[in-house]
Amino acid sequence: MTSETSQPQIENIRQVLVIGAGTMGRQIAMSAALAGYPTTIQDISADMLAAAHADLAQWAGVRVVKGKLDQAAADAALGRLAHTTKLETAAVTADFVIEAATERIDVKTRIFQTLGRLAPAHAVLSTNSSTLGSSKLAAATPRPENVCNMHFFNPALVMKCVEVVRHEATSQATVDTTMELARRLGKKPVLINREIPGFIANRLMRAVQREALALREAGVASIEDIDSTARTALGHPMGPFELMDMVGLDVIDFIAQVTHAETGDPADAPNPTVADLVAQKRLGRKSGAGFYDYAP
Repeated sequence: MTSETSQPQIENIRQVLVIGAGTMGRQIAMSAALAGYPTTIQDISADMLAAAHADLAQWAGVRVVKGKLDQAAADAALGRLAHTTKLETAAVTADFVIEAATERIDVKTRIFQTLGRLAPAHAVLSTNSSTLGSSKLAAATPRPENVCNMHFFNPALVMKCVEVVRHEATSQATVDTTMELARRLGKKPVLINREIPGFIANRLMRAVQREALALREAGVASIEDIDSTARTALGHPMGPFELMDMVGLDVIDFIAQVTHAETGDPADAPNPTVADLVAQKRLGRKSGAGFYDYAP
């Protein structure tokens, strides 16, 4: 592997590597496979890779039964997926990397050091991080111009938006290639021209959440009525409390912590009500209770 860089081009993207087999990683990988790209999912846990394989096979099977996916297309997509615990091996053949590992800067930095050393010179090295700008990882590679954020939304197989965030050194070729790949994956990418905590979607979501929490805490209206207003007056598909429960209150709290640490703005500080629910293990839908209680 040479340290020289070359310009990314969409025509050179033949092999996709997704790092992290969690919910986001596996769905991003399946999106790429459905779009026709041979895709490797890498994770340090063989058990997580097995769970990802079973989950995606089940998802495809349900889509086939419902008539939303042809059996041949499902089989072909699943056949394009490979699984490995060896990042070093997978990096060598990757033309486009989407890192979706845990939101820890030390973990991500080690990953990008490996990618910078072993991935082809033309490869785009992107991170799916919703809280860490790619400039924090670009310095770990010898090709910062090939590094950017490619932020998908959960569930990645359904949500159309992808935030592409450039940092100061990101090349236009990297931006163009990332935007085009997102389109070929059936997404609608938006370009963010400079790093800002929370990017676009999370900043908009946080603003609505702050106001909803303030209304509830002031006793102006109930959680149910605030959610109902968002749906019936503003046309939101779900209310802010419903959305927080779906995303996960631990995730909401973590995003607030990271954003506040970055900005120092008191308005960005974690909400005490959300933090208290997290302390009670009421994390939302995934734990069976959050702002709402959910049947098993």
